[in-house]
Amino acid sequence: MTTGTLTDASIEFPDNRLLIELCGEFDRNLTDIEGRLGVQILRRGNQLAIHGEPDAQKEAVEVLTSLYNRLEQGKEVGRGDIDREFRMSQDEPGEDQLEMFSGGKVEIKTRKKLIEPRTEAQKAYVRSLYANELAFGIGPAGTGKTYLAVAVGVNMFINGLVDKIILSRPAVEAGEKLGFLPGAMEDKVDPYMQPLYDALNDFLPGKQLARLREEKAVEIAPLAFMRGRTLANAFVVLDEAQNATSMQMKMFLTRLGEGSRMVITGDRSQVDLPRGVQSGLKDAERLLTGIPKISFNYFTAKDVVRHPLVAAIIEAYDKDAETG
Repeated sequence: MTTGTLTDASIEFPDNRLLIELCGEFDRNLTDIEGRLGVQILRRGNQLAIHGEPDAQKEAVEVLTSLYNRLEQGKEVGRGDIDREFRMSQDEPGEDQLEMFSGGKVEIKTRKKLIEPRTEAQKAYVRSLYANELAFGIGPAGTGKTYLAVAVGVNMFINGLVDKIILSRPAVEAGEKLGFLPGAMEDKVDPYMQPLYDALNDFLPGKQLARLREEKAVEIAPLAFMRGRTLANAFVVLDEAQNATSMQMKMFLTRLGEGSRMVITGDRSQVDLPRGVQSGLKDAERLLTGIPKISFNYFTAKDVVRHPLVAAIIEAYDKDAETG
């Protein structure tokens, strides 16, 4: 693989077409890197000259080289990829890592896109999803808990490791009564399931997803619909698990069948259950921690990969809760 040649505070790239992609439209990628590191990056032919503090120059060179290598592999470079380069350390994978981990990176292939975790917590979480039959992802909104779980589910499905994908959520009436919403029951429930539809649409072509739903190879259903089922050879995700009661959580966990994987995601700070009703997610943490093949991965505001303001908002609320 060809990489840039470092000369003092400049770096040279052999393929001008890839360099244009590296810089981005109107040099927006360079502007992003400049803003993060406090450096100035100037393009001179096939070279990028970097002005700034030595440590910042070195980091800029490492980021630019890594992004260029990514382009050489036929991958795209967007703002999320730049964000990931700054967030992720380049640790070498251990011998016990699965084949999907190469060069210290974790990649999840789906029908529509290649997904790469942006933080160390996300990387550890994805590893847990592949390594454990039951995995919990717990943390604030915007940390990719459900998105990554659905991506792994799609990856396992298209590789024949599971026969179906089942996504579920508790249909908790957060401020609205289902009975007063318009339409049939499916119409009433669909808004609660929309984030799961959105994730699937990111990973599977529309026509294929529609066909899989018709064939029941992909199911999206409220938690209450899981009662009485045995979920064999399936990848099952329970989202918003903080809104499941203890009894609902027990019911769901005991659906796990032969050849299945189950992922539970939730945010302990956003419980919408009635006052005095114990969250099943909290109970599961207390009862299941330490059991082999069950993993718990935790996220913080530092792992938020939505708009940067989301992390600041979460931190402000957390600080207020600590002092309140």
